[in-house]
Amino acid sequence: MTLIAHGITGAFIATKITNPLLSFPIIIASHYFEDWIPHFDFGTGLSNGSKTKKDAFIGGLVDFAAMCLALLWFWQLANPQIAWLAYYGAFVAILPDFLHAPEVFLGFQPFFSKPFDQLHKLIHTSTNNKVIGIGTQVAVILAIYLLR
Repeated sequence: MTLIAHGITGAFIATKITNPLLSFPIIIASHYFEDWIPHFDFGTGLSNGSKTKKDAFIGGLVDFAAMCLALLWFWQLANPQIAWLAYYGAFVAILPDFLHAPEVFLGFQPFFSKPFDQLHKLIHTSTNNKVIGIGTQVAVILAIYLLR
């Protein structure tokens, strides 16, 4: 999934389950569950050479900016009292991707991220079909927008 889908999901969970001790594991689990659903992300194509690391990195920066704007729109402007929970949830939700980034972009895997990277690789399901790959994420974002 893109960072925006992960971030919005994490923010939603954190604003509904306000105890960070309870929300943290649920948010992490949601990241892996969403990555199990066939999707398009900015890393799709890196392994087969159809995308460069530079393209993926730039796409990731745009995706991160879009996530920040969505958090601002969905929570900060709508309900500033709980916005900190939304930002916390988004941060936790994208943490597995940040732990995986050194391996993807630098060819280096920190020892502490190895179990998370192995799980990520095991369940991650990308698709080149952009209709399905983007459609699943639009559905997640729309549902969360309506339920928030």
